[in-house]
Amino acid sequence: MAISTAPAAALRVEPARAATGSRAWRKLSRSPAALVGGLVLLVVTGAAIAAPWVAPHDPAKQSLIRRFTPPVWAEGGNASYLFGTDQVGRDIFSRMIHGGRISLLVGVSAVAVSLVLGVTLGLMSGFFGGRLDTLIMTVVDIQLSFPQLLLALAFVAALGPSLVTIIVVLGITGWERYARVVRAEVLVLKEKEFIEAARALGIGAPRIIARHVLPNTFSSIIVLSTLQVAQAILQEAALSFLGVGTGSAYPTWGYLIALGRDFVTVAWWLPTFPGLAILVTVMAINLVGDRLRDALDPRI
Repeated sequence: MAISTAPAAALRVEPARAATGSRAWRKLSRSPAALVGGLVLLVVTGAAIAAPWVAPHDPAKQSLIRRFTPPVWAEGGNASYLFGTDQVGRDIFSRMIHGGRISLLVGVSAVAVSLVLGVTLGLMSGFFGGRLDTLIMTVVDIQLSFPQLLLALAFVAALGPSLVTIIVVLGITGWERYARVVRAEVLVLKEKEFIEAARALGIGAPRIIARHVLPNTFSSIIVLSTLQVAQAILQEAALSFLGVGTGSAYPTWGYLIALGRDFVTVAWWLPTFPGLAILVTVMAINLVGDRLRDALDPRI
């Protein structure tokens, strides 16, 4: 009898997961904040991906005749330069669009590095326990004792500013959050009956982790990853502002703010618009992340 009911129970798993996903999507789509944040992210991401076609000017083209041209709505503005020009006549709007590509690339790529490293170590720590758990959590505690930005600053200063360096550094300085969250989830999951049943059937630990434990941590991982993208963008902007970011070859938003800070009294638009781009993008990501957490939390 147990054999005959097992396939039926297995068949009910997928519809239950589909119903949960559908329910979460309905809750998310009914949230005005999530819709606004998603729309902003869609516009920013689309503009960044299509930057060569969307940007009205070459971001590196200089024109000293057009230097310090104010925004189009200000006195002396030019319709060809929506957000004005910088100290050497480069179009701010075009540089912001191209800078968005780098800022978003760094944010997503750094989170991907942190996710792979942190989730893997968190699964191993929570599932196997013992000395391995003690070792991994000790490393996590040590890393958490250092300010992440200061640690990233030290690594980038030692290795030299570059796009790859900043991605790797932000990735390896942010994995401990995933490790702690996933470990906590695994400690609860591994005591569940379906895990005990899998063990009783002789299923190996790697397969149990991949087929039963990891899928049940996806909601927490998705929400944490969404919020960490915003943090990575802010950290990249801070490092670029301090001069140890991706380098001068990439006009990131933080680098644009750093270039404009010396001219803020003469041309207020130089640091203002890149700063607003960071503010709007990070706020949109946080809005989507917060509402996504609410939608995926079964207790709400």
